[in-house]
Amino acid sequence: MKIAYARVSSQEQNLARQIARLKAVPVDRIFTEKQSGKNFSERNKLQNLLISLKKRDIVYVTSLDRLGRNANDLTKLIQLIREKGATFQSLDLPDFSAIPDPNLRNMLNDILLTVFKFQAQSERERIHERQRQGIEIAKAKGIYKGRPVLYSALTNNVHRRSIYLAIKKDLKQGGSAIQLAKKYGVSHSTVYRIKHEMHL
Repeated sequence: MKIAYARVSSQEQNLARQIARLKAVPVDRIFTEKQSGKNFSERNKLQNLLISLKKRDIVYVTSLDRLGRNANDLTKLIQLIREKGATFQSLDLPDFSAIPDPNLRNMLNDILLTVFKFQAQSERERIHERQRQGIEIAKAKGIYKGRPVLYSALTNNVHRRSIYLAIKKDLKQGGSAIQLAKKYGVSHSTVYRIKHEMHL
């Protein structure tokens, strides 16, 4: 089977573009997820995909960063896919499936993935460094206000405000931060911040 995985980082983002590209392959089944790529063990749909894999299945993503955010995670996930006897294909990389020799095909895939994983991680590190430098400059000028709080009673976003109020209600009823983060598709730190605000 051709199985696909599509992911965005938050509930507000749209999966339509990824799904359209994957359907054009075409694939037999698509696992979709609205969850941060920070920790792949917490992505339930990805775990379900890995469990369902069978020998000779092909796993498709539109780009490497949809599968994982850093080189270590990507390496582990691709290894888990291969251990099931399946193969991996990202639509932003060349496709070597037409090469008849499986050893040569795997070697070329490994070389290409290594280069792209390094490139993706280096770009993320450059972005973080530019952000850090920007914050330092803003602080020096006295204009840094910090990261805006996305989920609060004062946000103009109605959906995020409703999630904030729902989390507060569930926390009052004894809900755990980990469960609520999964339930509402937010980070653990968001739930802990709200919990701290409530002095729980």
